[in-house]
Amino acid sequence: MAERSLTLMAVHAHPDDEATSTGGVLARYAAEGVTTVLVTCTDGRCGDGPDGVKPGEAGHDPQAVVAMRRAELAASCEALKVTHLETLDYADSGMMGWATNDAPGAFWNTPVTEAADRLAELIRRYRPDVVVTYDENGFYGHPDHIQAHRITMAAVERTGIPAKVYWTTVPRSAFREFGKVMQEIGVEFPDPEATDSTPPLGLPDEEITTWVDTRAHGERKFASLAAHASQAENIFFLRLGQERFVELMGTETFVRVRDTTGAPTPEDDLFAGLR
Repeated sequence: MAERSLTLMAVHAHPDDEATSTGGVLARYAAEGVTTVLVTCTDGRCGDGPDGVKPGEAGHDPQAVVAMRRAELAASCEALKVTHLETLDYADSGMMGWATNDAPGAFWNTPVTEAADRLAELIRRYRPDVVVTYDENGFYGHPDHIQAHRITMAAVERTGIPAKVYWTTVPRSAFREFGKVMQEIGVEFPDPEATDSTPPLGLPDEEITTWVDTRAHGERKFASLAAHASQAENIFFLRLGQERFVELMGTETFVRVRDTTGAPTPEDDLFAGLR
């Protein structure tokens, strides 16, 4: 019997989320023969429609946006050579405080136990060695990102299958460079420091456990992001061009929150201790 390949599962909230923080690792590990599984929790209906029409504006058709973003997600997965795409198809909840947070079928409005049960079924089916998702604040406070974190951690707890679990993050040192580059192209970049209403973004460099070099696969990551053309107004990294993008976004960083391997940190491989 052939030996089962190692498996990576990334759990994301919306179509396009897979590209920015995990496009590099999905492409790198696929190229190394790892089975890659992308779970996208929502349908993306609160994204921009054709010609940049915004949710709530005349002409924004949520079902048309869903169909468009599903096609873009498939193209992104092709660029990254994702082995399996699974879509939970909960309704996109929109930004925190939007009326869509409480809409019937919205991901944010779905009981954690219900969605975690569905994700646990996928974990049992694919038996991932490594699972990646967001931190408890969903990195920047988006309700669907927070919910993705909650259901992932609940599903991991009830299955006990993954050997390692990671949360995506960004080193604080990188924000300084991001800020300079974004200023060059005329984009306002968020202040990573905490305020009275929001926790700080990212982590101090010394708290990051895992630094994965994905520069050799930067072209695929850029293509994955570019596949989500309907959301280009909000994907300002595309404005950098591929070469600058790879230079800036060529290392993906994580904090390891579950480990059964004993692999020392800091590490440069999500599968350290497993091969």
